[in-house]
Amino acid sequence: MRPLSIALAGLGTVGTGVLQVLRENADIIAARAGRPLAVTAVSARDRSRDRGVSLAGLRWYDDPVALASDPQVDVVVELIGGIGEPAKTLVEAALRMGKPVVTANKALLAVHGAALAELAEQSGAALAFEAAVAGGIPVIKALREGLAANRIHRVAGILNGTCNYILTVMGERGREFAEVLAEAQRLGYAEADPSLDIDGIDAAHKLAILAAIAFGRPVAFEAVHVEGIRNISALDIAYAGELGYRIKLLGIAREQEGGIEARVHPCMIPASSPLARVDGVFNAIVAEGNFVGPIILEGRGAGAGPTASAVVADLIDIARGRPVPVWGAASSALNHRPSVPMSAHVGAYYLRLMVVDRAGVIADVTAVLRDLNISLESMLQRGRSPGEAVPVVLVTHETNEAAMRTALARIAALDVVLEAPTLIRIEPA
Repeated sequence: MRPLSIALAGLGTVGTGVLQVLRENADIIAARAGRPLAVTAVSARDRSRDRGVSLAGLRWYDDPVALASDPQVDVVVELIGGIGEPAKTLVEAALRMGKPVVTANKALLAVHGAALAELAEQSGAALAFEAAVAGGIPVIKALREGLAANRIHRVAGILNGTCNYILTVMGERGREFAEVLAEAQRLGYAEADPSLDIDGIDAAHKLAILAAIAFGRPVAFEAVHVEGIRNISALDIAYAGELGYRIKLLGIAREQEGGIEARVHPCMIPASSPLARVDGVFNAIVAEGNFVGPIILEGRGAGAGPTASAVVADLIDIARGRPVPVWGAASSALNHRPSVPMSAHVGAYYLRLMVVDRAGVIADVTAVLRDLNISLESMLQRGRSPGEAVPVVLVTHETNEAAMRTALARIAALDVVLEAPTLIRIEPA
């Protein structure tokens, strides 16, 4: 049978990884795909760069969008990245021509996924993106296909390896955020500009995709509440351990009576929970279905091998002719349940204050909480340093986010509070 002819746009870490997987595992891939898979055309910014893989015999395009018009190309793989040009134009061009697209571009899907899904549906071309979320972990197929018989109530997970690595090292070595970030950059775990990772945006892109599939509605990145890890300190991590928790940056989407809640932020989770034990650059996702119950997927969320593995898995599905609607159902069958604002969130909270050690301080703070009907579960205060700054940790019972935000503003305004309070939400598992 004629090989599936693949055009590959982007020859960075993942792109070269795709070439290596296809060549090294060619026999088993052909057996599983029912035909050989071969990259025949490529595009990248620098033609002269040595990538450690041979490009001999491949058609080269300086303009990646031109790959879509190559009559010898059956499927386009977009590994350029970014929400704008040329990635968006390439994907649109290929879909309009009825050519299947495989992409690892979570930002593009999170922002433009609804329109791209409609375009794919109109043209009858597949749009596959297993590699866009959690690298080599097959979470897209698990949610969209493996759990297709279930109503998903909740999906949550560690979706960014850079943040997980930083928080892991901070906890193990008692070091501060800035120092560990610099080390992560030296080791290649963090980008020179790490904002997308440490500010939670990368995780929010992935969560928006997971939420769309889990709850059968158009992707809604703009509805995801996003916070990063810049303000997490070694002191907070130490207190978390004392209270029986670990701090993780989580993406959480869940079904509620009023709609869908989607949020990315640091969380304190019980040290005994499965996600608490996922360390370093690993990712993990928990999904809860009404018949299957909770399932956990864990593995490497980035890197050449894992991400390329997911790209090639999609190519095998395309070669086999196994199309699946982008979000698990046709556009006409998707629901439009509203997004629940973060202000409506209900949960427990950790609050750390740096206060002047003098009589009446705790009474002033607890008076604010009392006035807003926020009850305390516990309080930690270590030692005495009259007239000096000391930390005070408060853990609340479940309360409303809006009330907690009002309390935070009032407490920050007290003259005995010396710096902005630290607030971390507590998740049950």
